[in-house]
Amino acid sequence: MASTSNHVPSTGVVVEENAVIDLEPGKCNESIINPTDSFEEFVSEMSSSLLERNNSIDGKSGTINEIQTEIAETLQENPHLKTAKSSDDLQSKDNGLPNSASCSNLIDQNEEGHRDLQDDYLHSPELVNKEKHVFILSSAGKPIYSRYGNEDKLAGLCGVIQALISVVEDQNQDILRSIQTPDCRAVFLVKGPLILVAVSKSNESETQLVLQLTYAYNQIVSVLTLTQLTRIFEQRRNYDLRRLLSGAERLIDNLLVFMEKDPAFLLGAVRCLPLPSNTRESITNAIISSCSKIRNLVFAILIAGNQLITLVRMKKYSLHPSDIHLLFNLVRSSESFKTAESWTPICLPKFDATGFLHGHVSYISEDCQACLLLLTVQRDAFFPLSQAKHNIAEKLKRNNCIGHINDALNRIKDLPTTEPLKHIGIPEIRHFMYKCKSTAQLFTSDPVSVERLQDYRARHKEGGDICEKKIEKLSDIDYIKKYRSFCNQIHCVSTPAKLIFKANSENTILAWVTLGFELYVTFDALVEKNYAITAVDRLLRWIKKEEERIFIMNAPTF
Repeated sequence: MASTSNHVPSTGVVVEENAVIDLEPGKCNESIINPTDSFEEFVSEMSSSLLERNNSIDGKSGTINEIQTEIAETLQENPHLKTAKSSDDLQSKDNGLPNSASCSNLIDQNEEGHRDLQDDYLHSPELVNKEKHVFILSSAGKPIYSRYGNEDKLAGLCGVIQALISVVEDQNQDILRSIQTPDCRAVFLVKGPLILVAVSKSNESETQLVLQLTYAYNQIVSVLTLTQLTRIFEQRRNYDLRRLLSGAERLIDNLLVFMEKDPAFLLGAVRCLPLPSNTRESITNAIISSCSKIRNLVFAILIAGNQLITLVRMKKYSLHPSDIHLLFNLVRSSESFKTAESWTPICLPKFDATGFLHGHVSYISEDCQACLLLLTVQRDAFFPLSQAKHNIAEKLKRNNCIGHINDALNRIKDLPTTEPLKHIGIPEIRHFMYKCKSTAQLFTSDPVSVERLQDYRARHKEGGDICEKKIEKLSDIDYIKKYRSFCNQIHCVSTPAKLIFKANSENTILAWVTLGFELYVTFDALVEKNYAITAVDRLLRWIKKEEERIFIMNAPTF
């Protein structure tokens, strides 16, 4: 049984649309996160013409220069303030790029033996047994990155991809966007001098694959900046970018895995660590009091377990969800941050793709997974930021905030394992995801699966069938797969659905989108629509009651 609708039903929580608006959990007047991330952004990317693509530049450019100018003007008006040094001059020309190490082309078009080696490798288990591939190459056909396999051995394949792109552009003045076969889908994304390709056998839509390729592209930009990336290929079209990305492949590898496990990428939102509101306020105040006099500080971000604890920002500026996701990926991919304070340049493509912020990155204490990122436009501010970090850590220990953070991170161990979501009074719900659109914040329950197992001993003894319910944790990848098609229908530009109710022998899923939120709920298989809607009403009211704990409801500034 399945149904989709562009109209809300006439029972339960959705009797009146105004009541839904009043109930909207997580809504606040000002957000720390820029809530502009949406599937429409990626649909626009896919539908743009060749001319539009060539004339477009990703990311808000000049933001860092804007901040530096404002600080300089403030210093002129207040000469007693300490002069701030500017960050790297990213526009200065290099004294010449290093000589390119040309990729060895294992496919000699004049030698049949080399072609056979290439064909053998393309059919090797190392490649054909994978569900999804991601390839990145330059517009000249030079391999840059492959999720699996050896880039050098894939040089011939990269040449074919580049040729396909060029033929379509030359003949049709258009962009090759996708190729569909009965068992897989290939999606192409051309971003300036780079070509990104995803080949997938999964249930992901074209838009979802474009989203993932865009993240991979942004990960490269975060390491190089768009300014440097563009300049490199303007000076040397055949440059081997792997020389500059050495070590960054790990970031892309981890990002691709991260996107398959965390629903925040699927929904364009950020998950927040649930904390008592007074604890979050104490953490925020500790950061503000320790950093308020550091004039070049743009963002102070505390994260743990791929979740946001708090974010304090310079006035007028906020972060895009995708930039925060890149910061999550940087922290989770770098074990070195756990052992020492680090000073690293970080480009946030949505904030400013043309330049670096400079980040002081360190964990709050040895017994806590919370990592603090202090991002500034000043390239030599390590020591004042290091002192600020120690002040923050001392205040958090004194207020027992570190203990509260650890308790929140360990909360899964304390939840009931036999009756999922019983603690909120709706045991029939197996799992849910709720996104507040105005703040781009996401709250999800812990994923569980329910298996009905026959007790054969009882059946043979009593002469009847006895079924018992066994609760298990659902793998992150599996529960993301469950929601992909629903997210695609909700975000479909041509025929978007506002309400989807689908039931099968395994479970029942209700997906609902309003102007203010998105909600995805999984029930037991035999739940009827009216009961599901009533349960959603109760769920929304519970989230509303807990919103101060599970969302960041203000937008603190220095």
